[in-house]
Amino acid sequence: MDFRRRISMRGLLLNIFGALLVLAGIGLVAMTSRSLLNYRAVASLHGGEVIDLGANSPPSGGQHGAMARVVGTPTVVEAPRDPDFNLLANTPVLVRHVEMFQWREVRVGSSVHYELDWVDHLLDAGHFEEPQGHANPASFPLSGKQFDAGLVRLGGFGLGPVLLHALPGTQRVTPDPGALPANLAASFTRYQDYLVTSARPGDPRLGDVRVSWNEVPLQQLTVVGRIDGDRLVAASDAADGKGYVVQVGDVPVLDIFPDLPVPPEYVLSWRILAVLLASLGAFALLSAQRDRHDPLLAVGLGALVVGSVASVLWLGNDTGTMCGWLALTVLGLLLTGWRLRRARGTATPSFMR
Repeated sequence: MDFRRRISMRGLLLNIFGALLVLAGIGLVAMTSRSLLNYRAVASLHGGEVIDLGANSPPSGGQHGAMARVVGTPTVVEAPRDPDFNLLANTPVLVRHVEMFQWREVRVGSSVHYELDWVDHLLDAGHFEEPQGHANPASFPLSGKQFDAGLVRLGGFGLGPVLLHALPGTQRVTPDPGALPANLAASFTRYQDYLVTSARPGDPRLGDVRVSWNEVPLQQLTVVGRIDGDRLVAASDAADGKGYVVQVGDVPVLDIFPDLPVPPEYVLSWRILAVLLASLGAFALLSAQRDRHDPLLAVGLGALVVGSVASVLWLGNDTGTMCGWLALTVLGLLLTGWRLRRARGTATPSFMR
């Protein structure tokens, strides 16, 4: 009687232990899948899941269309040039500013006065309260322009136009009067960081022109964009309406996107562990029955249970991942069916026992 009680208690414990292991496997795969789905859902708002390529990572196959984080200092391959002034600069973006010394109207309360100052656009004296004696030139002899580099690379990727124009920072460029074309060398002289037409640069007169340039500095940047061949471009379909990020320094992904949950690590390992836990639980449940010590049957049942749950979780979210789990479910089903048929075929008939 005591022996039967011990057998009954052993079976009860195996059933409880096995059921807990199966539930642990199901819970682990559900938790891992849900964590990954949440991460991808938030990442999709910014263009998609980000591949962290870090520094000096050239393009490789299979990355097309993915979002990537690249860190480094841009390299200007084809530098921009201002052809009018023959000015070449090692920068992603070169901007020319043109100003003219003009009359401008200044209002302070009810009083109005006029002063000469450098202004980057034409002021029409006809709109002044007192236009007489404050007439300005009718036009600018030159206009401001922006010149983009033909090719700028970051970590092996060329930067698309949107990312190029998003590069932060600005600094003044010192012009070289010796590089001026002959037609402009007779009119312009250097004064501080400007080229001016003033006969006396320290005492400009009405209508004098001064030209200056600014450039985007070359500095360490973190860029997140979509891989398009060997280029990084903005993700035009991003839900945030931007689809790229450019920040100074080496900035981690979670600092760039503070709303992004921590991405799950060791996903494959957790998935394998989930199947193993469910298989071990199935083996314990089978062991509670007489003549059911079949490891392959337990593995088949574990794969069938975990695969079925995971397939449902990924349904409508990621077809590739869902198909992978569905394939595991089918394999588990086939293995389970094979072991059950084999067990029935080798079972001892009752009249021979």
